[in-house]
Amino acid sequence: MDSPSTQTPPPSASLAKGGHPLLSTGPLSAILGPHGKHYLCGSIAAFTNIMVTFPIQKVLFRQQLHGVLALDAVRQLQREGLRNLYRGLLPPLLQKSTTVAIMFGLYEDFSRVLLEQADGSGVPELVTRSFAAALAGTAEAFLAPFERVQTLLQDHRHHGRFNNTAHTFRTLLSEYGVRECYRGLVPILLRNGPSNVLFFGLRGPIKEQLPEATSRASHLVNDFVCGGVLGAALGIMFYPLNVIKSRAQSRVGGAFQPCRQVLLTVWRERGGSVAMLFRGAHLNYHRSLLSWGIINATYELLLKLI
Repeated sequence: MDSPSTQTPPPSASLAKGGHPLLSTGPLSAILGPHGKHYLCGSIAAFTNIMVTFPIQKVLFRQQLHGVLALDAVRQLQREGLRNLYRGLLPPLLQKSTTVAIMFGLYEDFSRVLLEQADGSGVPELVTRSFAAALAGTAEAFLAPFERVQTLLQDHRHHGRFNNTAHTFRTLLSEYGVRECYRGLVPILLRNGPSNVLFFGLRGPIKEQLPEATSRASHLVNDFVCGGVLGAALGIMFYPLNVIKSRAQSRVGGAFQPCRQVLLTVWRERGGSVAMLFRGAHLNYHRSLLSWGIINATYELLLKLI
């Protein structure tokens, strides 16, 4: 492994000034322990993000599902009324607050355990941490049913069939079984692992290239920029997988279709156009920029507040 002097410090370490935290240790530290706070900070950061960006996500979902322009998606939501604007909010609140907690918390836990096991083996730290990030991303996929329910509640074609989160879960389980809740799991797995590896691998190096932070506010800005740039880039990179996921999860019942078949169906429906396949990607870019900026900045700030 690399020596301590050559390792890239985690972004949270840059929130310390002169080796001391900017804020004193909070009372929750004793309750959560040295590692538990990563889970709590990730959860609160994701909760904050979802409350701010949910309407944007809903417009984006309509574009992914139907291949319509952003303005047309907004008009759909306007016709459905304000009452339906936040329809489907609970699943992403539960899912995202849990998955981001798992993402940050398990990454730290897996990294610690794997680094201890690899000590003296000659395995580069980058490889060990990348493996830890991939494991954390794979573990997040366990909560895929929340994405499944969110998709059904956001799709206007199912408004008359599914009332809310609990009703949707009950219907899927009673009429189709647990397996139906995991429709669209493969693209989620293909997305989560690699995106986690890139996020945690590049977060530190990108922040090091930003102007040196000299105050709490500048640290917050740097963390927002770092997380936002990464989130936006990864959102574009893995956008086709999200299109496949949305299309697969919008279906209820019937055979599970392979990712390739779903992609070919969407490709044919959209005239074999790459631009049409990426319909909504520009909105996804801006949403991811805002979302991951909020998540990363809030997470790093909370690490020092707790």
